[in-house]
Amino acid sequence: MMNKLLATLIAGLFATSVYAQTATAPATPATTTATTTGTTMSTGQSGAAGTTSTGDAKADKKINKADEKEAKEISKQDEKISKATSKANEKKAKAQSKAEKKIAKANEKVAKADPEDKPKAAAKAEEKTADATYDAQKTMIKADEKAQKKIVDANADKAKAHAKANEKRAEATAEAHKDAAK
Repeated sequence: MMNKLLATLIAGLFATSVYAQTATAPATPATTTATTTGTTMSTGQSGAAGTTSTGDAKADKKINKADEKEAKEISKQDEKISKATSKANEKKAKAQSKAEKKIAKANEKVAKADPEDKPKAAAKAEEKTADATYDAQKTMIKADEKAQKKIVDANADKAKAHAKANEKRAEATAEAHKDAAK
């Protein structure tokens, strides 16, 4: 029973840490150069984000400003995701440690019990072990739930920032085309 619990908790810890790594991976801008168009793009941005020249200095300045604002917001939200995940992992580790202490204390009482009292002590230890395990799991679930809510909110904010940046880019491009048509 204890081995299953420990294996489950360790697997959950690894899964959470892997998720945290993939969730924060976009925070490191991987720059790639598209050879067909000759523009440079960073991950997390639209194809228009890499366009450095519309032929209009004012429009280019607005596009660069939109790109910077989007990158700043994405970085901020990635940091929130990282903090939420880290805090959840801390709470889960603390809950696991607390459960392990309770279980160890219960098992210690069984070991110290007189031979005729061992069955009763063992039954009581099983009950305490079950309670400690349940409490730890409940705490871990709540920590994950809270972290997931924060992650969802942060991802929504990132999407909004991306949409806003696309709007600003489109406005600037349209303005540049209008000016060029004059």
